[in-house]
Amino acid sequence: MKKILLFIGFLALFFPLKVFAASNTIDDQANLLTPTERTELSNQADAINQQIKGEIFILTTNNNTEEPRTFANEQLMARVGKNNNGALLLLDMNQREIYLTTSGNMIDYVTDKRREQLLDDVEAAMRVGDYSQAASDYLTNIQKFVDAGIPSGSYRIDEETGKITYYKSITWLELTISLIVATIAAVGFFLFIRLRYQLKIGTYRYPYRQNAQLDLTERQDQLVNSFVTTRRIPRPSKHNGGGGSTTNSSGGGTFGGGGRGF
Repeated sequence: MKKILLFIGFLALFFPLKVFAASNTIDDQANLLTPTERTELSNQADAINQQIKGEIFILTTNNNTEEPRTFANEQLMARVGKNNNGALLLLDMNQREIYLTTSGNMIDYVTDKRREQLLDDVEAAMRVGDYSQAASDYLTNIQKFVDAGIPSGSYRIDEETGKITYYKSITWLELTISLIVATIAAVGFFLFIRLRYQLKIGTYRYPYRQNAQLDLTERQDQLVNSFVTTRRIPRPSKHNGGGGSTTNSSGGGTFGGGGRGF
């Protein structure tokens, strides 16, 4: 019996089991959900977490006094770290506001247009007091966005500067074509050199001393004047093409998302 217990202890020490509870992805501080609902929602969120290599979670509160966006950004960063993959849905019962914040690759998955679709569903459920449905709608929409992938031509818009950063991903077709072209070019170059210089290794020496030539010239550059031109890049409509994600900065991190009252 002692040997069995020692063996189990050895396994626990070197191969620890990771146990996921509902509290890992559902932080129901306002007590809006039943234990069964929390477990079901947590299982739904865990499946998404495996896909995005990050964390999707829900936080409910009835005593927050901070501005919802600031509070949600702080909670997301504390949970996943700075600019790591994640999304948080805040259900602020004290201020009667819904806020969705995203970071990492979730900024690109949840574009402004997709975010509004998600908030439409969540708001409708919150207004009738169906909190479980609101949370489920959030997770269902996130799952749909992840399955659909990042929209083609996706970009980010910094709300402070208006700077636009485009997202570029390489498709499998582009990768395959690139590899084929690179292989053909490499083989062609090798054959060209081989056929043109049919020389045996070690039998030929290039007469660099006789053929070398060195010309030294002196040149001076003098700066006469310089001009710097700056302009503000206009921010495109948040619904333009469905691929834009407006971002904001908080605590040194970059976040997407938005919110509304209910």
